[in-house]
Order: sequence, then C-alpha cells, then structure tokens
Amino acid sequence: MAERLDQPLTGRRRSRPRISSERQGEWSEAIARFLGTPRFIVWLTVFCIVWIGWNTLAPDHLRFDSASRGFTALTLMLSLQASYAAPLILLAQNRQADRDRVGAEQDRQRAERNLADTEFLAREMAALRIALSEVATRDFVRSELRNLLEDIHAEREQDEPEPDPAR
Repeated sequence: MAERLDQPLTGRRRSRPRISSERQGEWSEAIARFLGTPRFIVWLTVFCIVWIGWNTLAPDHLRFDSASRGFTALTLMLSLQASYAAPLILLAQNRQADRDRVGAEQDRQRAERNLADTEFLAREMAALRIALSEVATRDFVRSELRNLLEDIHAEREQDEPEPDPAR
C-alpha cells in the first residue's frame, strides 16, 4: 500500500526534549551567580596556576602549551570561558531588570492604594469631626442643664410670695 503524500507522517517524528525558557533563564542565572563568586575566582586562579606550572615545570615531553608562545591554549581557554560567561551574565541582568520592573510596578500600585486609603481615611475623619461638632457634648448638656436649673430657681423665687415681715 502506497503512503499518501498529502498527509504528514505520524509517529516517525523525533521530538527533542523541550526545555522552557524559564528553566534556561534559571540555569543561566545560576551560572552567572557562580561566575561572580569568590569561589569561582579561586578555582580559576588555581586552574591557571596549575596550567602554567605544569607547562613550565613538567618535562618537555609532557608539556602541551609552551611558555615561549605565551600559553596560547590557556589564552584560548580563558577566551572561550569569557565568551560563554558574557551572554549568560547579560541574560541574568535582563531577567533581574524584568523582576525589578515588575517589583517597581507592584510598589507603585501599592503606593497608589495606600494613598487612596489615606485620603479616604482623612475624608472620614473630617466627616466625623463635622458630625461631632453638631452633637451635644457632655459639657454642653451640663451647662444647659445648669442654666435651666438656675432659671427654674429664679422663677420659683419670683413666684413665691415674699414672707410677711408682720407675721
């Protein structure tokens, strides 16, 4: 039976494992973080010292990078390391800048909400002050009652007949 040419083949395609860009970013950040640590600098220094020591102190037939040519292989190795490190560091910086941008946006939104809440509370406080100024306070009620009591005493004194001095 002849295969149909107008339909794609099924089951024969090999798919490569897909690695998410997020995972790649995390790996590059981990590598970039390691490249910036004192541990990396110490290991790179040890590597260079061993390389130079081996190629200067070892017997001639065991040397693989001559000092007379300026340690060309070492230079190439360090250049290769730098050529991989630079893009990884830039990628990590871009991801950090994206995180900073998101954080700044969230901070701005939080500040706007705080400002709106503060303004609302200030308006509520002003409304309460206005409402309380119209409410009779305890001192006001006491003074009014005292005035009424004095008025009642004054009226009683006027209504009472004066005692007759003849009696």
